[in-house]
Parts: sequence; C-alpha cells; structure tokens
Amino acid sequence: MNPEESLALNRAHWDEVAELHRDSYDTAGLVADPDRLSTVVQQDVPLLASFLPGGTVAGLDMVHLQCHIGSDTLSWARLGARMTGLDMSGESLRVARELADEAGLDIEYVQSSIADAATVLAGRSFDVVYTSIGVLSWLDDLTVWANLIAGLLRPGGIFLIREGHPMALSLDQTAPPGELRLGWPYFNIGPLTEDCADDYSSTVPVVNSRTHEWAHSLGEILGCLLEAGLTIVDYQEHKTLPWKQLPWLEPQPQGEYALPESLRQMCPLEFTLVARR
Repeated sequence: MNPEESLALNRAHWDEVAELHRDSYDTAGLVADPDRLSTVVQQDVPLLASFLPGGTVAGLDMVHLQCHIGSDTLSWARLGARMTGLDMSGESLRVARELADEAGLDIEYVQSSIADAATVLAGRSFDVVYTSIGVLSWLDDLTVWANLIAGLLRPGGIFLIREGHPMALSLDQTAPPGELRLGWPYFNIGPLTEDCADDYSSTVPVVNSRTHEWAHSLGEILGCLLEAGLTIVDYQEHKTLPWKQLPWLEPQPQGEYALPESLRQMCPLEFTLVARR
C-alpha cells in the first residue's frame, strides 16, 4: 500500500472517531469553563514557558500540528496565543471549529496532511510550532515533518513535542503483569497494520478500525530535527504516559500512568523535546 492509500485509511478512522472524542474528551466541560485547560496543555505549559519571552505564549503566533478536535489548540488560545490548528481529518476539524465557536475563541483551522502542509501554509511563519502526544506513529516520513517545522518557524522560534518514548512503544502489550518484553518494532520498517474495533477512549465500536502506523526510533526523531537545521535546547525522559501502553500500568495524578514502583527505573515512558530555529 502506498502512502496515499495509508493516509486515506487513517483519515477514515480519524473522521469516524471525531464525534466519539467530542464526548470522551469531555469537551463540554472544557468549553463551559473559560479558565480550564486540557490536561495535555497543563503539562506542556511549564515545558515551554522557560523558552518563551516573558514565559508565556500570549501574543505569539502558534501552529498546532496534528491538532485533531482541537481541545489542546483551544487551551493554548485561552492562554493568549494566536492559534492555527492543522489536521488531515475534515471531521475532526469540523468538531474543532464548533468547539472554538462555543468557547468564543478565534482559531484558524486548516485541513492538510503533514506531507502537504508546507504547500498549504506556504508563506506563513510562527513563533511556536507545537505537537503533542500520540502523533509520530501516524507519519511515514519524519524528514518531511522536520523540514516542515523548520520552515514554519521564524528565526529564534521554538518547537515543542511531548510524545510516547520509542522504547515504551516497543513493549509487548500482551506481556503478563510485571514483565517488560519487546513486541513492536523500534526502528521504522514501513507501515504496520493495526485492526482494533475498540477506540482508545470510548467503548463505542469503530467501523473504520484498520489503520497504518509507523515506528520511529529516537535516533530518527532527533536526527531529522538536527538535519533540518534546528538546535535542540532541551530533552527530557519521563516515567509517566497519558495512556495505558500496558494494561497493568498504574494510574497517577492528572490522568497519567506509570510502571509499578519496582520497575519504574527500567524504562522511560515519554520524552519531551524543545528545539529552536
């Protein structure tokens, strides 16, 4: 299957789950409280703050890549950023626009794949490029992704990503409790077919359940950003993750999950990276 066919397969999936996620992400609660931020943005704000003038995104132009239904995009807008959200799923963006309207926020949403985004956003530049949590496995070519980020950033601009650690994503989800073993490629070997009728955040069965995902090593992620001309100014590895990568992970504050205490030093679950143009 070529990249366009994989993109169509994945787009159909994300189009279908957009309405499911409107409910499962508690977007009604988010919209209703003008002081509320998504849990993702609550954790990402301090990661970004020390690299911004005045420690805030207020007044800055910011683009959120792979924004899905825009709950995080909306949250950054509440913090004063002039937001643009980009996603390949038209249905996700329909929900995102409705949420922004309900919240009384002026957010621009643009439909595009990452592969086409440089053309769609040609001539645009931003102070901050942002993407976070569960994004890289949907991309087949990180060189295109990294070059897009570098091309969108103004000189001195900042890029932030928080993502599942490639080591954690390689763990076998069927392993018994307490056993860490590999069950998923660490390196990019091409598209990997997933076929699961259960959405990760909802019990409603999904018809467009088949998707294509790609494994990306830490070396590939860092290397592509460096080759694109970005300077990595912060890199951290973390012991929690906002989803149950293994069914026996233990719940933590703010909706995070962690390995049992006895295993917590054995494997990182998440990484964060800040780069500057």
